[in-house]
Amino acid sequence: MGDDFYSKLVPGIVLLVLGLLEAIGGLYLNDKRTRNDFTIELLSLVTLPTLIQPGIFFFVIFGMSTLFPDLQDYFADTSFWWHIVAFLILDDMTQYWWHRLSHVNRAMWKLHRPHHVVEEMGVLVTYRNAALYYAFMPGIWFSAMLVYMGMGYVYLFYLPIKLTVILLAHSETKWDRFLYKYKILSPLTWVIERTISTPSTHFAHHGLTAEDGVSHPNGNYGNLLFIWDVIFGTAKITRKYPTRFGAWNQLKEPWYVQLFFPILRSKDPNSELHSIITKNDFDPSKDFKDYTR
Repeated sequence: MGDDFYSKLVPGIVLLVLGLLEAIGGLYLNDKRTRNDFTIELLSLVTLPTLIQPGIFFFVIFGMSTLFPDLQDYFADTSFWWHIVAFLILDDMTQYWWHRLSHVNRAMWKLHRPHHVVEEMGVLVTYRNAALYYAFMPGIWFSAMLVYMGMGYVYLFYLPIKLTVILLAHSETKWDRFLYKYKILSPLTWVIERTISTPSTHFAHHGLTAEDGVSHPNGNYGNLLFIWDVIFGTAKITRKYPTRFGAWNQLKEPWYVQLFFPILRSKDPNSELHSIITKNDFDPSKDFKDYTR
């Protein structure tokens, strides 16, 4: 079996192990997660790695081989470390800005909305996004270009590491509690929580309202690297976990509307997914408390 198979196998195993631990802990017996939620989560898990990402890679590599054949493997003999930097900037940093934009732009929010309307965390939340959110994500397109230009070997290691960190950041196993438990680990913890996404920092991003002093719905956007939040001023670190999750607009649309908007739209005229622009559009840049007074 090829290296590409193992690259995809590692995050798959991590997902299964974390999901099993969460199930043993009783997470999926909680009635906050509906059949509609499970459908969204399972379809997202399947479509991104089997259809969307491979489709983008095929389109980019075919197009570049046709239009720019001289660029194939152009960077193959350059430094391994430069390849890592290229992916961190063109994939992970651009994903930070893509994520951040989806919390500012109301139209983009509708593609990211499935990720936040669920009212509890867990590893299955990781890929809850509309199909077009990923189809237009710049980082995937840039990654395909880098692979075409000779950085494919590094990508085989970069991608599973990134996916593992993201899965762990969404997981109810809360692995970082171990770091906070022992004072002797404080220096190491200080570095880790400012470098990569952890459950504490990412759970804060999914928290319902900043009014609880822990949640940070309009910050902590980092995926693999949390340092982007530190650099660009959107970081909040409390070493605590919110008790309430979601977004103020909890209208639960059918799975096919949430995943395939705006191709498929809500029949409810009061829904923000009824059209690209509606009178009821949710402003993700405002906190929940603004709507409860």
